[in-house]
Amino acid sequence: MQDTPTLTKRILFCTDFSPNASLAFDYAIDAAARRPGCILYLIHVIPAPDAQFWKTYIREEGIDLNQKAKDGIDAKIDAEYRPRVPEGVNFKTEFRIGKAYVEIINFAKAIDANLIVLGRQGGSALESLFFGTVAEKVVKRAQCPVLVIPLP
Repeated sequence: MQDTPTLTKRILFCTDFSPNASLAFDYAIDAAARRPGCILYLIHVIPAPDAQFWKTYIREEGIDLNQKAKDGIDAKIDAEYRPRVPEGVNFKTEFRIGKAYVEIINFAKAIDANLIVLGRQGGSALESLFFGTVAEKVVKRAQCPVLVIPLP
């Protein structure tokens, strides 16, 4: 297989750890592996609840919720994704807290992503009509190409 000359040097893969995200990761890996020197970033966004009052209580108890979440996410990435990364692919991870599409777009801009890869999740037509999906919102706002992997 021949290396593909490209301007794609920074690929952003977005995961919610669903089966379809796992499928989308195969596409992200394939794209990164074909491009020597490419960096593959993985991002997972934890939704920030509207009511934040419980964080005050947890902080008072001495629990670092962000670190606990990061540790759990790192363990999942180590189990589900890192073993699938071929040798030679530069793989970096990031987690954020907030609205998924906003954090994805902001991180893509910060790293100057050339491609965003994500899986599309199922939702009812009514849900999609009123709220839109993360994939749809990313596609509408991204400043680079977006590869959306549909549900099989």
